[in-house]
Amino acid sequence: MPFARLLVATTAALGAALVGPAALPAASAAPVTSAVVSSPPRASVQPLERAHAHNDYEHDRPLLDALDHGFTSAEADVWLVDDQLYIGHDGPDPARTLRDTYLAPLAQRFRENGGAIHRQGREPFRLLIDVKSEGTAAWPVIERELSAYPQLFTAYKGGKVHERAVTAVISGNRDLTAMQAASKRFSFYDGRMGDLGGPLPASVMPLVSDNWTKYFTWQGVGAMPEAERARLRTIVATAHARGQQVRFWATPDAALPNREAVWRELVAADVDVLNTDDLAGLQRFLLAEDPEEQAAA
Repeated sequence: MPFARLLVATTAALGAALVGPAALPAASAAPVTSAVVSSPPRASVQPLERAHAHNDYEHDRPLLDALDHGFTSAEADVWLVDDQLYIGHDGPDPARTLRDTYLAPLAQRFRENGGAIHRQGREPFRLLIDVKSEGTAAWPVIERELSAYPQLFTAYKGGKVHERAVTAVISGNRDLTAMQAASKRFSFYDGRMGDLGGPLPASVMPLVSDNWTKYFTWQGVGAMPEAERARLRTIVATAHARGQQVRFWATPDAALPNREAVWRELVAADVDVLNTDDLAGLQRFLLAEDPEEQAAA
């Protein structure tokens, strides 16, 4: 998983003070509620390299539930309304902003853990920001919000990627032209399969995501067709050769055997990001069946 390893930043030395000066006042942060009874103690949670919380904001405790299950990636759908970024799937929720739901809590974790999001393993974290409103107007506002936390978010400047504890990747309605033209930015581009093997480098496009059902008919019932298995591995090899990661959405996600059959093939092909709404289900699977996680345990 080349890009994942690229993002393992030496952030421990940054410490708590680095976020403070540029961050928004603590009062703007969303309240951090106590963990549910079933949640493991934070220090004991193993970070899971492949675990991505799809529609994370729909959980009882957005971001926090994902972190308590060891996830290293979460997705926030955003809408720009009156110069503010609101969270929501079908429309903006005026009670929740990107800043209060994700940015300030991530900054708080960074401070508490001495420069990391996960205390154990210190894995980098991805915040996938899925823009639901018009992308050209939204992207500068996203950049403004991210730039308030310069020691938290990976940045591109001076022609280089400066790795930090969290990498923001823009999905949905994206403004690639503006992103490529920027000499400095705190966000990166989520590509599609048509971008794979093209001119966009990992410094612009660290992630390639697409709909599983557009490229594969197999839904985990019976053996995966050899032609589709070969296609999957070619996709992964092509991305990895360029330092990029691969994610599929619309894979089976109901708690049935076919879901785990698909997950096994994704892990065997070294797909970097496994998409789910079932945090506990993917956590159990990866701890039991992902060789990367078994080696890290």
